[in-house]
Amino acid sequence: MTDAAHATLLAADEPPAYRIERTDGASPFLLICDHASRRIPRFLRDLGVGDADLGRHIAWDIGAAAVASALANALDAFLIAQNYSRLVIDCNRPLDAPGSIVARSEATEIPGNAGLDDAARTMRAREIFIPYHDRIRTELDRRAAQGRQTILISVHSFTPVYHGVARPWHVGTLYGRDARLARQLLALVRAEGQWNIGDNEPYAVTATTDYAIPVHAEQRGIAHVGIEMRQDLIESADGQREWADRLAGWLARLLPFAET
Repeated sequence: MTDAAHATLLAADEPPAYRIERTDGASPFLLICDHASRRIPRFLRDLGVGDADLGRHIAWDIGAAAVASALANALDAFLIAQNYSRLVIDCNRPLDAPGSIVARSEATEIPGNAGLDDAARTMRAREIFIPYHDRIRTELDRRAAQGRQTILISVHSFTPVYHGVARPWHVGTLYGRDARLARQLLALVRAEGQWNIGDNEPYAVTATTDYAIPVHAEQRGIAHVGIEMRQDLIESADGQREWADRLAGWLARLLPFAET
């Protein structure tokens, strides 16, 4: 399948690449959710993937969008969330990375992504990836011009089991070259003694495999941390509210460290 012959990927009545909540949020926290949705543009149909598979982690971060939204409300924080599935284009992968548009995810073939030409890839980047990240840049530039403090929080979720191996962490911190906020969060959560928090687990941030934190946070020297939550803890509305409240409490306690 190719979308190269079409002028646009998204129809006029389809959502834009991103949505924003609490545009005027007064908090220093800026929340992003790169894998918030399982939506596929109508033109791409279902990419040849069944509905059951589109409900899995291969298509989106289950529960992450709901937690991010509740967290934005709790913190009075600006939130920008992606409106399309990572199977269309992954907004947390560099455009030249193998994981940008995958023809196979875990053990699942994605027929609609097989054999795409450069024009088809460019269209997806132009209509989904670039607008999302341009809007993040616009907000960061606006805050910098106002002299506002910004702390970037990237919200994700992960599967309880991966390739048959159970993951013990309830929540994980993600970081790359700048660990200042992640280290404080690790110490804070471990001191509570209730939650198994991963140190760059179940994933680690690198400039070759990740985009949002290296580009928007590390390049600007902005305090940041990626947060991963285990999906079985946030599948329900109750779990989503509980984890949003828990994260809000932890993040509020990190403010003094973010200012150093």
